[in-house]
Amino acid sequence: MTFKASVKGFFGEKLVQVGAALTLPASEYRRYHNVTLPTAGGTTQIDHVLVSTFGVFVVETKNMSGWIFGREQDPEWTQIFMGGKKYKFLNPLRQNCGHVRALEVTVRKIGVPSGVVRSVVVFVGSAELNRDVPENVTVGLGGSRYIRSFKAHVLSEAKVAAICELIETQRLKPTWNTHRQHVRNVNRGNASAARSCPHCGHQLVLRTSQKGKWAGQQFWVCETYPTCRMIERYE
Repeated sequence: MTFKASVKGFFGEKLVQVGAALTLPASEYRRYHNVTLPTAGGTTQIDHVLVSTFGVFVVETKNMSGWIFGREQDPEWTQIFMGGKKYKFLNPLRQNCGHVRALEVTVRKIGVPSGVVRSVVVFVGSAELNRDVPENVTVGLGGSRYIRSFKAHVLSEAKVAAICELIETQRLKPTWNTHRQHVRNVNRGNASAARSCPHCGHQLVLRTSQKGKWAGQQFWVCETYPTCRMIERYE
């Protein structure tokens, strides 16, 4: 990620924080920003998490302009500027899907049912969305309006408190070092996608040992393990 893109993304996330503060009452929605959670393959970094009796909302922000075209099932979406210039970018719903799964795994420990953690994508700036974009993809304060559209209570106050406690204890400190480590994990994950097992030709994935004398150490393992037992320490 370039410095310019990093700064642009930072201000986009701050705009969503302001929007959430203005339209989502703190008495009903507990707000967490820049939440980095450990996962089996490294870490996942979530822009915003809003916890309420109406559900848990995982918000991905995109600070972009121009016209945005894309459907839920498309792997890539298109950004078009006046004059016809086009750029492809990863479907933000797919990107946020990993964040949702990571949070679902975290809250599953306290018996939170599936379907309670919901994905929301918010474009800030001067972006305009075409009609094929799903309803949980919004512009500006539309994100807050979408979240407020959920009226049914699906969680008790006690469960909301338990989820908040879990996020507060499981998240990594929101520091620059945490962000740098997350970027390294993402880069390693991208690198693993390009590596093939020298024994069987399947993809290698990067794992972190969770226990024993190798706890915390990273290693490459074949995706078919234990069928193929290729293991190589990450250097």
